[in-house]
Parts: sequence; structure tokens; C-alpha cells
Amino acid sequence: MIIVITPEAPVSKETEIINQLFHEGLDLLHIRKPMFSNEEMKSFLNGIDEEFYSQLVVHGFYDMRKEYSISRLHFREADRLEEWHKVFADGTIISTSVHDIEGFNALEKEWEYALISPFFPSISKKGYGEQSTIMEDVKDRNNQKVKLIALGGINQDNISKVFERGADGAALLGGIWESSEPINSFRKCRKTILSS
Repeated sequence: MIIVITPEAPVSKETEIINQLFHEGLDLLHIRKPMFSNEEMKSFLNGIDEEFYSQLVVHGFYDMRKEYSISRLHFREADRLEEWHKVFADGTIISTSVHDIEGFNALEKEWEYALISPFFPSISKKGYGEQSTIMEDVKDRNNQKVKLIALGGINQDNISKVFERGADGAALLGGIWESSEPINSFRKCRKTILSS
């Protein structure tokens, strides 16, 4: 599984790139736009082809899920601990974030998957993740009820290592949006996975 996470700041022709990523085989798109107003979020969603709404995962803006037929919601670690997700136990598919293998192992089966980061030093946040041991710590995974999705510093050069370590998927952020050719970068990542 390959997930792409939107950058916080808008990117030129972002929704056009997103639609093309889906046509190229993108599994899920995480929409993370904490600075957006409701109107900006609606405009953003309207730019994405409706056929892909079932593959959208929203961070916040949960009230828009019915209007846009969005069935996937993501909850930050802090929100999970506050149990905000309990309100959405109506057939909604939920995911969350963790920052160590102990947190991942403690998750209940209500979570479809969890993003665990940083796997490698971040591409978009310089200096972040350089001391991380998550890639090594994945060997201590004992939770098979929840899918483990690696996040942080993943690109076409190292994505195969993510799956070799036992992750169920990879989430791309800087590897796509920091690239001068985001579609081509995605193609290379996908090709690497399909050929391994």
C-alpha cells in the first residue's frame, strides 16, 4: 500500500497532481491542511475527482465526511488519547499516528492502520528523525491486528527497505512534494514495490 500525504501549504496545481497520482495507482491520499478554512477545504475537495472520494482520508474537517462521501478519518496521537474517534464509530474507517513501536503494539483492532514515524530522516523537515531508531525497532512489532505504515524520509531510493523491514505500507510526503517531478517520483516508488 502506498499513501501520499498532502503538504500543509498549498502547492501549485495540487489537485491536478492528486488526480493524476490516483490514475497512476495511488491507494490512499491523506488530506492534512490544518491552516485551511472550511471554504478552502471545500474548494480543495471539489478539485479532486469524485471517483476518488472513497480513497480520501481527512485529518480534521470530520463534519465534511457525509457531504463528500468520505469514509476514512485520521486521528492524531493526541486526539486518539482523548478518544475523539469514539464519536465516529459508525462504520467509518479510522487510522492514527504513533511515534514508537510500543505505542503501535498497544493499538486496538478498531484502527485499520497506523502511521509510524520517523522511519528515515525527514525530507520536508530538515534534521527531524536523524536520531530515530524506528526502522530497527519494527522488529519488536507484536501487533498484527493493525497495519503498520512507515512514514518519514521515504523516496524511490529507500522505499524497498520499508517493506523488507516488515511494514505493510509506505506513506510519502517530502518524497513527492519536494520533488520537481512528483508524478515521476511516485511512479518510481510504485515500480520499485511492484518489482520487489
